[in-house]
Parts: sequence; structure tokens; C-alpha cells
Amino acid sequence: MGVVTDLAPARPTVDGVTAQPLAAPGLAIGPLRLEQPVVLAPMAGVTNAPFRRLCRRFGGGLYVSEMISARALCEGNDKTDGMAAFAPDESPRSLQLVGVDPAYVSRAVEILVGEGRVDHVDLNFGCPARKVTRAGGGGALPWKRRLYASIVAAAVRAAGPVPVTVKLRVGIDDERHTYLDAGRIAEAEGVAAVALHGRTVAQLYSGQADWSHIAALKEAVSSIPVLGNGDIWEASDALAMMEITGCDGVVIGRGCLGRPWLFGELAAALGGRPVPPPPTTAEVVPVMVEHAELLAAWFGPEKGIRELRKHTGWYLKGYPVGSPVRAALNQVRSLAELGDLLGGLPDVALPPGGLRLARGHTQGPQQVAVPAGWLDDPWDDALADASADTTASGG
Repeated sequence: MGVVTDLAPARPTVDGVTAQPLAAPGLAIGPLRLEQPVVLAPMAGVTNAPFRRLCRRFGGGLYVSEMISARALCEGNDKTDGMAAFAPDESPRSLQLVGVDPAYVSRAVEILVGEGRVDHVDLNFGCPARKVTRAGGGGALPWKRRLYASIVAAAVRAAGPVPVTVKLRVGIDDERHTYLDAGRIAEAEGVAAVALHGRTVAQLYSGQADWSHIAALKEAVSSIPVLGNGDIWEASDALAMMEITGCDGVVIGRGCLGRPWLFGELAAALGGRPVPPPPTTAEVVPVMVEHAELLAAWFGPEKGIRELRKHTGWYLKGYPVGSPVRAALNQVRSLAELGDLLGGLPDVALPPGGLRLARGHTQGPQQVAVPAGWLDDPWDDALADASADTTASGG
């Protein structure tokens, strides 16, 4: 890959501030010391052990599991146990939990820590999925300040020396922002870091993330790291976010779909080094094959290749390879067939602007689903209906 040195931000700045390349130190999350201030966001059906391994190969950081239901983990759900598994050599082992009942969350953390299964626990208070928010979970939960505080406190107590962090959205909608209260509560209850996606639950993935809220949270929370999330499509965006908001690190979601090498680009940019240009298809193909092989080894050949299908479109997003090839890859049935299809690809570069093409979810805005009466009183500390809590891990 060649070298480019233009790291100017590719999106509007906040209040006219222009980001400059910076040499960023690592990041401390409790006792964890990360080489880079970069975290992989949990994504359903994506951030399994094979994808985490692939991303880690390109750059240092914290690579978090898919979202795991605390209730399902406590009940010994087989599918959830599989999703909560880590490769033997995976370190640090980072897992995200979601739940609406302090008892379930506390017990889940006790299981994970007591069995030595994790080095870090993240609590999901940002998920916008209807099946999660309609039970009062995810991004809906911080609206209930006392319930939110009790869950955070229960998790921190159960975790002992293992650091606990929280992931937030700005609020339920533009009339119900919760992130400043949620950040202060998390800090007071002893979490090791807090991350904010600069959208509301109602926005879902529409529009543009508002980084000014990340800056406001950084001002409100001073004793622990604040991480920013939302619309980091290339390395220059991470530089811009940290410069503009003052946040201590970044959380990468959709920007790394089909682009695990983004973590290497981030390491270069945050270290003040030149960032390589996007790979050509000849450089993308070996990574796709490696990803397929990792999935096949983890899930078995048949399920592994099915899991890869969703990734093929992301890997080739923006490359002029033709719709017939894309359609065939979306139905690929074996590693051998994958090799044949990829072997026929021409070696082409990514056209200008290709990095900023939307990947993954683009839906929104939405009407947020919450339990009946949920919005009546933000200080009502009544438990959400634990029987309605999602047992579906992954989001």
C-alpha cells in the first residue's frame, strides 16, 4: 500500500475548530492499559471471536463481544453462552451486557468474573433496537435515573477488580436527553470509562452524529475517560473527533465493517504517522479469505461461510467489481467457491469518496418503543418488568 499524508477531517467541524494530527497515548480503563485509545463497538452478528481476532491483527485496542443478555446468561442459554465465548489466546477479553434488572445484571457479572471469563465488562445503555427498548433496556434505560444507577452500582460491586464501563446514546429523543445525568451517575458509581454515541435512540442511524454532545460529556465527566462514537469512517475522523471534543478515545462501529484494517490506519494516524491509502481489491481479497477461514474454524465450514456472506458486500463496498460478482458472493456456499469467485476479480482501486459510503445500518428516524408509562416520571425507581427483559443476545 502507498502512503498519503493528508489527514484533514472529511466532515464539518464543531464551532469552526479544525482538527490536526496528534500523537495520542494509549488508554487506561481501570487496570487495563491499551496500546491505542480505540474500542471496537459491539455489533450483532459481526463482533464475534473471528472478527475480533482479525481486527486485533491490524492494530491495538479493546475488542468487545456482541451484546449479551444478562438474563439469558444467568439462565444458561446455549446460544448466549456460545456468543459469550472467547478464543483461548484472546486478551483482553471484553464482553458487553444488557439488562433491565439489577439482580440479573449483578448475577451475570458475578458469573463472568467468578469463572475468570472476562477482563472487562461493558454495560449497554445505548442500544436502539425495539426488542430491547420496549422492555426498558438499552438506550431507553437511562431515562429512569434511579434504576439506571442501581444497575450500574450492582455491576461495579459484582465486578470487583474487573473494570466496568457504560455505553450511552444522547437520549431517547431530542426532548429527552439523558447522557449528562447518565455520565455523572456512572462516574459516581465507580465505572472506569463512559462512551457516547452522538445520536438519540429516535435517530437510530439516520442523519449525522452530533459530536458536540461528546464534548459536553467530557466537560461533565472529569475523573474517568470519555470515549466518542459515531461517524468515524476513516482515520482522519478519529483525529477530528478527539481534537474537537477533547475525548480520550474513540469507539469504532460501522466504519470497520469490511475494513478491519481501519484499526491499523487508526494506529498510524493517532501516532502521527502517515496513513496508507485504501487497499486495492488484490489486497482486500486475502483478508476476505482469512476472515472466511477464521469463521469456518470457529463455527464449522457450513455456518462459517454463511456468516461470511453479510461481510462480502462490505468488503467490496465502492469497488467497481460488478453486480453479478456481488450477487454470487452473497450466495457463496464453500471456501472453494469463495476462492474461485475472488480469484476472478480485477485488481482495482477504491474510487474517491468510497470510504464514506454508508455501511451497515442506515435506518431511522424511528418511534421509540418503551414500556407503558415509562416516560411519565424519570425519577420513578420502579423496576422494569424483568419478565419482559430480552433473552436475545446480539441486539
